[in-house]
Amino acid sequence: MVDVSQHELVPEHTVLDEEVLEDVLSEYDIDRTDLPKIKRTDPALPDEAEIGDVIKIVRNSRTTDQAVVYRLVVD
Repeated sequence: MVDVSQHELVPEHTVLDEEVLEDVLSEYDIDRTDLPKIKRTDPALPDEAEIGDVIKIVRNSRTTDQAVVYRLVVD
């Protein structure tokens, strides 16, 4: 079976620690539930991701070196 999360076109996905998450939420002045969602069944998610976790996704960008986005894991 192919591990999709290891494919070269899939951007880096990491689970945020709670203390880092608090900094991100306060920087943007939002709540966790205001973040865009990602399903737990998404094959790109790390195995340790659980419902309610926030995932940091780092993508390559043409205009900036990297683009960082955050997603809330949902059922």
